[in-house]
Amino acid sequence: MYSEEDALLLASTVLLVLLLRRRKRRRFWMRPFFKAKDRLSYPNDILNSGFLDAYRMSNSDIEKLLNMVAPTIAKMDTNYRQSISPKSRLLITLRFLASGDSYQSLVLTFKVSQQSISCIIPEVCSALISSLRDYIQVPSTEEGWLNIAKDFELLWNFPHCLGALDGKHINMRAPNNSGSTYFNYKGVHSIVLMAVVDANYNFIYCDIGCQGRISDGGVFGNTILNSMNLRGIPKESALPGRSCLTPYVFIADNAFPISENLMKPFLELGRKGSKVRIFNYRLSRARRMVESTFGILSAVFRCLRRPFHLQPKNVENIVLATTYLHNYLRRNCESYRSLQLRYSNITSADSEIIQPPEIQSPVQFYSLPTPAELVREEFAEYFCSKDGMVTWQYKYC
Repeated sequence: MYSEEDALLLASTVLLVLLLRRRKRRRFWMRPFFKAKDRLSYPNDILNSGFLDAYRMSNSDIEKLLNMVAPTIAKMDTNYRQSISPKSRLLITLRFLASGDSYQSLVLTFKVSQQSISCIIPEVCSALISSLRDYIQVPSTEEGWLNIAKDFELLWNFPHCLGALDGKHINMRAPNNSGSTYFNYKGVHSIVLMAVVDANYNFIYCDIGCQGRISDGGVFGNTILNSMNLRGIPKESALPGRSCLTPYVFIADNAFPISENLMKPFLELGRKGSKVRIFNYRLSRARRMVESTFGILSAVFRCLRRPFHLQPKNVENIVLATTYLHNYLRRNCESYRSLQLRYSNITSADSEIIQPPEIQSPVQFYSLPTPAELVREEFAEYFCSKDGMVTWQYKYC
């Protein structure tokens, strides 16, 4: 016979075993609203013909991208519930980037909780950056830089150009206890995307994270471009038809400091047909590549047109992911084949060559010109010479 204590111990042990078995069989409780995602046809069925509008890329391009990032973003199933599939995670992120919808709106679309979405989007963006890291690379060889310079000369008539440089403010809600750290001259809070693009609307360098209160020149001073500590930069060579050795340069607007490797417009306007106005026109014509690239980026990824209600670190991650996706779409995907710009030379044998005026107003220096100003002067002289002029420049200047 068992004693009273033994009987009580045996009964409690049996009860504990029954409870553990019951708990093991019980599934994790989920709201009926989120269970509906198993029957949701939006990602798979409804938009087979509208993937380009909803996600800014075709179904086949999404599958290629999914194969690249799936091993990184996949999660394991548990005894309590099934994990969100890698494809759903990627579609949620692409929809957020393409539309800029709030997390609450994405909950209604994909039947995934807001807490899960807030974790999914930063994780997938990090995976996209890691998987597409080869799509934005600063050239490390002289041949790579010369290819960029050749494109600028053939397409935009600006020789010795290694890229167009500019900054873009990314609006966001002011972080807690940040004061005026991110407050910019436009009256909003932002971080700055500093980028260099080539002649074909592709990013070749991106730097993001500086507070919006810092000017473009200040942001540039904190990048590797300021010291031109870049490998493979071509050596100085003479412009066609000229004898003076001229360095290869980046081009920017007046917000940046001029240097021997960074050209910006003259401050003075100059009279019509002068080399000052010719140089400013030719530089602006090539520099608009970076402005156009920012416009294409924000037109495709509409999240950049709305203020981000996220922490600065997550905003940096998301914006950087859009730049990698931009290059990915432009270079290798059928989604952009119909949108790629086609260039053609608009010259004919009987086109009239407009000769430059015999009298040119020289640039007036009130002090000894710096080496950078001498380089700019050499470009201005070249653009007014017979070897460097284009037929239409005097029509617009």
